[in-house]
Amino acid sequence: MEANKPEGGSVDRVTTVAGRVGFVARGVVYALVGVLALRIAFGSGGEDADRQGALHQVAMQPFGEVLLWALAVGFVGMALWRASTAVFGEAGQKKTGSRLLSAGRAVFYASVAWGTAAYAAGSGGGSDSDSASKDWTATALAQPGGRWLVGAVGLGLAAVGAAIAVRALQRRFLRKLDTSSMHPRTRSAVTGTGLSGNVARGSVYAAAGAFVVVAAVRFDADRAKGMDDTLRSFASSAAGPWLLAAVACGLVLYGVFSFASARWRRF
Repeated sequence: MEANKPEGGSVDRVTTVAGRVGFVARGVVYALVGVLALRIAFGSGGEDADRQGALHQVAMQPFGEVLLWALAVGFVGMALWRASTAVFGEAGQKKTGSRLLSAGRAVFYASVAWGTAAYAAGSGGGSDSDSASKDWTATALAQPGGRWLVGAVGLGLAAVGAAIAVRALQRRFLRKLDTSSMHPRTRSAVTGTGLSGNVARGSVYAAAGAFVVVAAVRFDADRAKGMDDTLRSFASSAAGPWLLAAVACGLVLYGVFSFASARWRRF
């Protein structure tokens, strides 16, 4: 039996507000990660270009603790909105696959909210992305059939990254935005940020997945990379730091696209 979402009710309004603040929080973190990656590209940054590095940057600002708690609340909002779409469907989409994906995202953002709150409370908020990736890979490789499991996860992550990039090139993200209420120039700007941002994000996912596959093939957990090490790997490619700079700019633009989503997303 399908649940019926109350139209225009208080629950609907609450989940809409929750989703909007969630997109703002996501935008802040991605924009900061992009800025940190840009610093690395031009040799002026030693901070990790991942969520932990972004939270550290926020903490160093005036009223940093307050800002961290605000981000935690934002991620709680995103988790609640995703949980709502898992139950009721998103913007009329009630397919089982879409709901399961929303449920997974709700769990993910709940963990992000917990980590952000822990960081704000002064307990560190967990390890950085690189250590977490290596630790998980080492634990998985130690299990029976672990190499196959790690390889499957790596392939899945790479496939997700490729899908994000392809869907971005198809501009499918526009279907979830209220583009009819945008000025033509605004729509062009939002399209540009969504296209560039999602391609950059997909590239990072795909590269991280490839490193996990290598870790499985080599049976070496140290081959796995989190977001920071994955971004740094772009700088060591044939294109040099310019590729990292391009991806970093894309991540900043994805942050801007998240802000636009907070305004024009169809909830």
